[in-house]
Amino acid sequence: MADDSETHIPTVKFGTQGLQVSKLGFGCMGLTGVYNSPIHEEDAISLILYAFSHGISFFDTSDAYGPLKNEVLLGKALKQLPREKVQLATKFGFAGVGPSGVIVKGTPEYVRKCCEASLERLGVDYIDLYYQHRVDKSVPIEETMGELKKLVEEGKVKYIGLSEASPDTIRRAHAVHPISALQMEWSLWTRDIEEDIIPALHGELRHLG
Repeated sequence: MADDSETHIPTVKFGTQGLQVSKLGFGCMGLTGVYNSPIHEEDAISLILYAFSHGISFFDTSDAYGPLKNEVLLGKALKQLPREKVQLATKFGFAGVGPSGVIVKGTPEYVRKCCEASLERLGVDYIDLYYQHRVDKSVPIEETMGELKKLVEEGKVKYIGLSEASPDTIRRAHAVHPISALQMEWSLWTRDIEEDIIPALHGELRHLG
C-alpha cells in the first residue's frame, strides 16, 4: 500500500455539503489515451500510487474515458489504497456516437444504470463525486437530478456535480439537490464563464442552500 505521509498537500472544500479534497487532483483521462497513447497498466497504476503517496487524494475519471477502461484501471489502483482517504470522482452522460455526433443521455434509468456499472468497474461501494458529464437537453434536468438525489439517499453517491452546464440548468438542478462541484474550462485563454457562470455560482445559488 502506498504511504500517504511523505508529502502534505492542503485540502479545499467543494460546495457547502462537506466534500473536501486535496487542492491538487489527479485527472486520470490520459492514462488510457485521448491526446496520447495509452500508458501500460502497471505504469499507470504506479503513477496513481505515486500521486497518492505524495499527498494527492482526489482522482477524477469517467465512464467515457477508454471508454470504460479508465474506471477499471483506477479501480485496480484503489485496491491498494485506503478507500476512506481517497476522494473519487467519475461521470456519466455520454451514451455513444451517432450520425450527428456524440449522443448524450440523462434519463433516470440511464443515470442509475451508469452509476451501478461505474461502482462495479471501480470496485467500490460509493462514489464521492458523481458528475453529469454533459447535460441531455431532451430530458428536464429535474428528472436527471431526481434520480441522482435517490442515489445519494441510497448511499451510492455522496455528492453531485455538473459539467459544461448553463446558469439556468445549474440553478434548476441545485433546487432539486445541492450541486457541490461544477467542471468547466477556466483558463487564461478561456474566460467565457466569467460572464454568467461565476456570477450565478456566487449569487443566486448560495441562496438555494
